Amino acid sequence: MTLDEKIEIAALLDDMGVDIIEAGFPIASDGDFEAVRRIAGNTRNAVICGLARANENDIRRCWEAVRHARRPRIHTFIGTSPLHRRYQVKLDMDAMAERIHATVSLARSLCEDVQWSPMDATRTEEDYLCRVCEIAINAGATTINIPDTVGYTVPRESADIIAMLVERVPGIENVTLATHCHNDLGMATANALLAVEAGARQIECTVNGLGERAGNTALEEVVMALRVRNDVMPFTTGIDTTRIMHVSRRVASVSGFPVQYNKAIVGKNAFAHESGIHQDGMLKHSETFEIMRPEDVGLVESNLVMGKHSGRAALRKKFADLGYDLGDNQLNDAFVRFKKLADKKKQVYDDDLVALMQDSSAKGEDYLRIDELRVVCGTSGQSSADLTLSVDGEVKTVTARGDGPVDATFNAVQALYSHSARLQLYQVHAVTEGSDAQATVSVRMEDNGFIATGQSSDTDTVVASAKAYVHALNRLRVRVAQGARIPVEERATGLGVQTV
Repeated sequence: MTLDEKIEIAALLDDMGVDIIEAGFPIASDGDFEAVRRIAGNTRNAVICGLARANENDIRRCWEAVRHARRPRIHTFIGTSPLHRRYQVKLDMDAMAERIHATVSLARSLCEDVQWSPMDATRTEEDYLCRVCEIAINAGATTINIPDTVGYTVPRESADIIAMLVERVPGIENVTLATHCHNDLGMATANALLAVEAGARQIECTVNGLGERAGNTALEEVVMALRVRNDVMPFTTGIDTTRIMHVSRRVASVSGFPVQYNKAIVGKNAFAHESGIHQDGMLKHSETFEIMRPEDVGLVESNLVMGKHSGRAALRKKFADLGYDLGDNQLNDAFVRFKKLADKKKQVYDDDLVALMQDSSAKGEDYLRIDELRVVCGTSGQSSADLTLSVDGEVKTVTARGDGPVDATFNAVQALYSHSARLQLYQVHAVTEGSDAQATVSVRMEDNGFIATGQSSDTDTVVASAKAYVHALNRLRVRVAQGARIPVEERATGLGVQTV
């Protein structure tokens, strides 16, 4: 994400009632440090947390980033399992215990709110896990987080580990127990909920379940599970659930990871009923096949059908229903783009408008701009692309060939703007149904450790692909200039905000 996107997402999380926002890994780069610092200064309600390894440089850098938050927190961690002790950290049990005491004590001397995590806790020996948790508490930790770093545990075991710590660790009653689950076996939500039943009172989670490998516990799943089944899980959160869908869509857009259609709570099909038996039941009474209402998560039904004759007032109302509060200038810009889209499509659906809002390029990222594109493809011969590209204001034109229209287009961009970036991801999905549906294309580029994602939507898939490719290159250029990459040693060890 860009700096502005990180600040925007943090504001959305704060508004929806998230208690703690782990804003980044300040030691990783100047860009990450600045993002955490800006979020700390802007956030009104949530605790702002920075991540730090168990060493003095990380912890002091983290404190500098979060210190101006209304409610700052330092989160420091170290791998405690036999595998991590031997191969990653290379410390024996006693040396690691000393490191934990020293680093948690340092963090607490700087900040009153300190979270500590034994990375790979679920594969750590029970006796040693109890020992290091007690050491961290005595050193001043206020939250003890139990990470299932590799997604190895199962629900019953997740609960047993928390219950064991509650029973055996002196002083555990004076701190908050947290659970941090990965979804490698598809059980992150279940593992988190069973940990809560056993005594955990903080769930570490992500919007849409994003995260390392198969992802983390999904915020929307645990929040709605506790709400819908409060009869058997009598716990509450402070989340405004009506904001879930809007935040989900925005996170999907800036991350370049579309939500799968059958994803629980926020998937496109989560409230769709295709089976005849289900449809019959829904017509008679919605609760026959729905355990929660669409509006509970921010899906608002509207009778307004958008088309090329729709006016500004109707468009403003529709955007408000979708969670977008637009100022006059924003509305004018959106209205112009809406009219262009409506000329191409007979009906404009809600998802089309969401894509329209997400398609505007960030400021300062227009070094490359597509002026004109024409492609020729078919069953005979190679595809070709005629491209006119503005490069820092200079207009250039080329014809390139490739294995299909998208490949030819990307080759044309490469010919006019030589770069060494590698295409990591090219992903296309239709925004709505029908042959005139918009295609949303996500492109991820990598160049020597720098990574950037571009996204664009258009009724022409090739045009959307070209715009997304250029958008990613523009953002990559900015990231290289800012030095916003994870240091080599972090990529090598796998340490980072997602892997705790």
